[in-house]
Amino acid sequence: MRTPLLTLALTAALAAPWAAAAKTPANTVVIAQPIDDIVSLDPAEEFELTSEQENANTYDRLLAYDLQDVSKIKGVLAESWSVGADGRTFTFKIRQDLKFASGNPITAADAAWSLQRVAILNKTPAFIITQLGFTADNARDRIRATDPATLVIETGEAYSPSFVYYLLTATVASVVDSKLAQEHETDGDLGNGWVRLNSAGSGPYVLKSWKPRESLLLEANPNYWGEAPKTRRIFIRHVQEAATARLLLENGDADYARSLGKDQVEALAKNPDIRIQTAPKGNLLYLGFNQAHPALQHPEVREALRYLIDYEGIRAALLGQGYTTHQTFLPTGFLGAVDDTPFAFDLDKAKALLKQAGLPDGFEVTIDVPSQPPYPDIAQAIQASWARAGIKLTLNQQDLKQIYTRYRARQQDIFLYFWGPDYQDPHTNAQAFAENADNSPNTRTKTIAWRNNWDIPELSARVEAAVRETDTAKRAALYQALQRDILHSSSYAILYQTTEVVAHRAEVDGLVLGPSIDTDFWAGIVKK
Repeated sequence: MRTPLLTLALTAALAAPWAAAAKTPANTVVIAQPIDDIVSLDPAEEFELTSEQENANTYDRLLAYDLQDVSKIKGVLAESWSVGADGRTFTFKIRQDLKFASGNPITAADAAWSLQRVAILNKTPAFIITQLGFTADNARDRIRATDPATLVIETGEAYSPSFVYYLLTATVASVVDSKLAQEHETDGDLGNGWVRLNSAGSGPYVLKSWKPRESLLLEANPNYWGEAPKTRRIFIRHVQEAATARLLLENGDADYARSLGKDQVEALAKNPDIRIQTAPKGNLLYLGFNQAHPALQHPEVREALRYLIDYEGIRAALLGQGYTTHQTFLPTGFLGAVDDTPFAFDLDKAKALLKQAGLPDGFEVTIDVPSQPPYPDIAQAIQASWARAGIKLTLNQQDLKQIYTRYRARQQDIFLYFWGPDYQDPHTNAQAFAENADNSPNTRTKTIAWRNNWDIPELSARVEAAVRETDTAKRAALYQALQRDILHSSSYAILYQTTEVVAHRAEVDGLVLGPSIDTDFWAGIVKK
């Protein structure tokens, strides 16, 4: 980590008592939000909300999509791309004369090394890239730079080209400065130990400091090849409580506030000094039911739990405009999405299903819940409604990092949080929610289905068939059928699709909120 004195100075200034005349520094944008979810900042390893936001502003990818029309792919570091007649060989031409933040030139060799590195390290998000047939053994042969400006990628099988392109828009496909990362390599880790704490990209900002559960500090990249950031520094202050974030914003100690609750948003909307910004997201709030728990192995029990949730009551009382009831695994707006919502609170139906499963008196179970709002409130509302059917639900509240660690190790009974698509192709959520061909502990693809011990080889084969279908209409129909076939029996309950709601000072504007968690951009923020 670097420039700790600057971080300490900013922290001290921003921790001063609130005053009506308080203002953040003219060249610094201060964002108040929880950042305790960060595990790593290495794009080959990170898989959390805040780290993906940070990565979107410190790294570039070969490709991106139009935020207003996600069906349109555009080049970032790649200026052109094509696929061969075999459907497996993809060629990318890299823009010339671009530099990383370090000053090192960006070449096709950096892009090849970055993707090879994903397969070799094989960290949590690696499956996004390795599903194309790449392994630690073959990645260097199948992903290669044939000259400084040409990258060639050979997939294991032929896929719909748009699927491959969307994968390359994901955070894990970020292009890393290979020279800088390898200068910090230790014991063959390809620089992971250093990159997880620092940035090695070419985006508009450079990470200067990360203090867990305290702050992130970014500074403008002097070598950025695009339009220079309009604000020199981005300072993200860890603020766990939504009420505290509101006060910081109203008193001028923060420019933006995120992760606000319904009450805070409604109050801030009445303040003439505050503006509310919204953007539809593909994030889905859901409950994961781990079938390692004996009661949750019964499909009747999982269906009963769905009928014991007051979806609209919770949304109206606790969530507000940021959430829409949604119960299928593809978000509205994705190819093949269906908006079926068959579940509503029905105590009699739930009791009948529990009786059918042999559990007429209910059972005991624990739910892992992030400690930040609104998740404890949602869990408590569910706790009360499930109790009416004899189900004793115990809340285990911890910070996000601890919750993630338990979930990825399949140590939870029930898990409450949201899932954000990794890219804008329907396979991202179909794979996450409906694929688990290998339920063993050491499987390479640890999807949501895997995390909840839902062993589904036949469904997995259908998911893989859908991603290989090149006819768009037929492909959409396959996803529609998948969603409807598992709506009543899956090992999760999807509750809501989110709309992000961000509040900001009237004198600050320019935050770009895209449709996914890794398409929020800070470089255009200006202070009037």
